[in-house]
Amino acid sequence: MADLDIEDIRALLSAKPRPVGWPARRARIEEVGAAWPVAADISLERASIDGMAGEWSCAPTSDPSRALLFFHGGGYCSGSIVSHRRMATEAGRAARARALAVEFRLAPEHPFPAAYDDALAAWRFLREQGFSARQIAVGGDSAGGGLTLALLMRLRDLKEALPACTWLVSPWTDLTLSGETLATKDDVDPLLHKAYLEELAQAYVPAGVDRRDPRVSPLFGDLSGLPPLMIQVGSNETLLADSTRLAAAAGAADVSVTLEIWPRMIHAWHLWNARLEDGRRALTHAGAFIQARLLEDGQIRVERLSDLRKP
Repeated sequence: MADLDIEDIRALLSAKPRPVGWPARRARIEEVGAAWPVAADISLERASIDGMAGEWSCAPTSDPSRALLFFHGGGYCSGSIVSHRRMATEAGRAARARALAVEFRLAPEHPFPAAYDDALAAWRFLREQGFSARQIAVGGDSAGGGLTLALLMRLRDLKEALPACTWLVSPWTDLTLSGETLATKDDVDPLLHKAYLEELAQAYVPAGVDRRDPRVSPLFGDLSGLPPLMIQVGSNETLLADSTRLAAAAGAADVSVTLEIWPRMIHAWHLWNARLEDGRRALTHAGAFIQARLLEDGQIRVERLSDLRKP
């Protein structure tokens, strides 16, 4: 089938009105995400993580000794293995690693800290499977990106080993909704608007928790000591400032940051990689970033001074 343009994706998204109510919203994101199934050469295997559903995926070219732990988006209130299956499986392929997608508990039935605790459980499950921290990359889109950062800061504070690197797509890092692009990009973002994000934040964050708490808004946390970070965000999304401010804060904390702002792209455009060339290209970029940082057991990467001097 021929590829679509981002304008075609916009048309598909606007073909139906935004559903009302959590069940309808959850059904809608799964319908959108499952529009194009996983590639025929991907193998899938169920996993159970302390009662939480998970799914392993592996492409023929993937190294089973390496893992990508993936947290889906959906504003902490929707999204699932089904809705993000095509994205998670192709991200694993691009990284040449096994991917583990997890179905953390959703708000409002399970508000913070449910997802926060589930993320830690998923990480420890991977470690119990025999993966060294340096063989694991962690990533996610939107709320899953924020959850990824919260997990890394938690691991650092617990003085546990950290993953080799982090990959974030359109991460939601500020649940106080203070980013200027919530206003300046409102007319061009077909998916996320401030009123809707406020509804999601209210559902996820209990009344007694400050939304500046880094466990829910990692933008306001101490980012020092985190592993190399790649951020990919579209120029036409209201959460653009959540990414640009995160990149600046991480860089100021001496974290290695790669920020990619993709022209014309919308929130989490990787979801449509089956028919969107820019979705596949973005996954290829992310895969190269991850591959360069996942080390095999016993491998030591040495950068010679002569190499560092090359232009």
